[in-house]
Amino acid sequence: MSRRVTCSLWLLGLLLASLTLLATGFGALRLPVDLLWRQEDDALRQIWLTIRLPRVLLALVIGGSLALAGCVMQGLFRNPLADPGLLGISSGAACAVALWVVLPLSLPPLFMLYAPMLAAFLGALAATGVIFVLSQQRDSSLSRLLLVGIAINALCGAATGVLSWVSNDTQLRQLSLWGMGSLGQAQWSTLLAVTSIMIPTVLIVWRLAATLNLLQLGEEEAHYLGVDVKNVQRILLVCSALLVAAAVAVSGVIGFIGLVVPHLMRMWLGSDHRAVVPGSVLAGALLLLVADTVARTLVAPAEMPVGLLTSLLGAPWFLWLIFRREGQHG
Repeated sequence: MSRRVTCSLWLLGLLLASLTLLATGFGALRLPVDLLWRQEDDALRQIWLTIRLPRVLLALVIGGSLALAGCVMQGLFRNPLADPGLLGISSGAACAVALWVVLPLSLPPLFMLYAPMLAAFLGALAATGVIFVLSQQRDSSLSRLLLVGIAINALCGAATGVLSWVSNDTQLRQLSLWGMGSLGQAQWSTLLAVTSIMIPTVLIVWRLAATLNLLQLGEEEAHYLGVDVKNVQRILLVCSALLVAAAVAVSGVIGFIGLVVPHLMRMWLGSDHRAVVPGSVLAGALLLLVADTVARTLVAPAEMPVGLLTSLLGAPWFLWLIFRREGQHG
C-alpha cells in the first residue's frame, strides 16, 4: 500500500476512536466521560458501563461487519451494486431469525445466545448460494442478479409476514421493531457473541485480500496465477454470510451500509482490497456509529430505528449509482 493510503487508514482509525468516545456521552441522558472518576455519580457510571458503552461498541462491530460483507460481495461478483440487502441475503437471514423468534426451542443458555445467529447464518447462506450459482451462468448479468435479489426479498418478506401473522403480541412487536433495525437491545453478552464471530472472519477476509484482487481479473486468469478459485469463493461466501448473519440476528435489518461504504472506500483508497477491506471495516463502523447516535438523540427521549436512517442515506446513493452506470454505458 502507498503511504497516502496508509495515512488515510490511520486518519480514519483516529477519527473513529475520537467519535466513539464522544458518542458515549450522547443520548436521551447526557453522560459526560468524566463521571467515570467522579465518586458521587455511581448510578450514572453504571448506566454508562452497562447500557451506553455496549451499544456504542455494538454499533462499531455491526457497522464494520455489514460494510465488510458488502465489500466481499462486490469483490466476489465484481460489481459495485452487489449488496447483502439488495441481493436478498439479509432477507434470508431475517426470515430465519423470524422463524426462530416465533418457534423458539429450549436450549442451554450458551446455545440460546448463538442460536439466532446460527439460524440467520443458515438463511443467509441459502440465499447466498442461490445467488452465487446463478451468477456463474453464462447468461448472467447485473439485471438478472438484481431480479433474483428482488424475488428472494419478496419471498422471504412474505414468509416473514406469515410468521408475524401467526405470532403473539410480544413476538409481533419484537419482529416489527427488529425488522426496522435497532441497537436498543445491546448488552455485553450480545456484543461478545457478535465480536467472537466478526474478528476471526475479518482476519480471514483480510488474509485473502490479495487473492480477492486476483479474482478481479476473472476466474480463468486467477486460476492461471495459482489461485484455487472455487475454494476461495466458498470461503468468502461463508465469511460474508457469517458477517450478515451475526449483524441481522442482533440488530435486525440495517440496509445500504454494505452498498455505500465499500464504494466510497474504492473511490478514496483505490481498488486494492488490502486497503479497501480495513477501510470498509473502519468506515462502516463510523457510519453506523454516527447514524445510531443521531437515532438516539434526534427525537429523544424516544428513539428512531437506525435502519430507517441508513435507508434514507443509502436509497439516494443507490439511485445515483444506477444512473451513473447507465451514463457510462450509454
